[in-house]
Amino acid sequence: MLLDHNGQERWSARDLQILMGYEQWRQFDDTVQRARQAIDASGLDSRDHFAGARKVMSGGRWGKQEVADYRLTRFGAYHVALAGDSRKPEVAAAKTYFAVKTREAELAVKPDVSSAEGVLILAEQYLAAAKELVATKKELEVAKPKAGKWDAFCNAEGLIDMGAAAKAFHKVTGGLGRTKFMDRLREDDIRFLQIQNPRIPYEVHMKAERAEVKFVPAGFKMVEQTFFTPKGMDWLADKLGVGGAALPAA
Repeated sequence: MLLDHNGQERWSARDLQILMGYEQWRQFDDTVQRARQAIDASGLDSRDHFAGARKVMSGGRWGKQEVADYRLTRFGAYHVALAGDSRKPEVAAAKTYFAVKTREAELAVKPDVSSAEGVLILAEQYLAAAKELVATKKELEVAKPKAGKWDAFCNAEGLIDMGAAAKAFHKVTGGLGRTKFMDRLREDDIRFLQIQNPRIPYEVHMKAERAEVKFVPAGFKMVEQTFFTPKGMDWLADKLGVGGAALPAA
């Protein structure tokens, strides 16, 4: 969060992307656009809360790259949190934060408590704040990460490489090692990996969030490597006809 020349809060959408648990900008930008549509639909102009910007980030050929960004007001950032994937605990936490901050701002202007009407307004404000806090705490509890059946095979980013996936399905595939397991993924009934490049999945799997392709070090160079997401492992288990009881235990 930054302050503009008027001392008003401004949030970087790229920073929010990380805070809200989105790894890919493309997916987060979809969330930003939904938030803008919601604001426009309410009769307000989203351009007042979403300003186009650029941000310098690490990466690219020279170690730094300039990427698209948005500068958001707190109101705009709150709507981005509301438009986020409620299954993500980071999104629930963001909703809680902005809900509390918004209520704090509302309560900062206190009514005149010397009158019965002022006392009633203040009581209603505190009651509304309490209800909102209870609701957001419940949402956080629902979104809290649960132990998953693939956790033992995930790396620090929550992804599963081909070797770990082969191990997870070792009994199901008749003991296939990594190489033969990858060959199985190229067969017509699955078509998970590209034939011309063994590491890259077909685009449909990436769009469906069943796989991610990342650059990883291999000796003195970086190479592309395909990883399953837990969602992709569920999809593959279904394709292989694995029932719940037959899924590998962590």
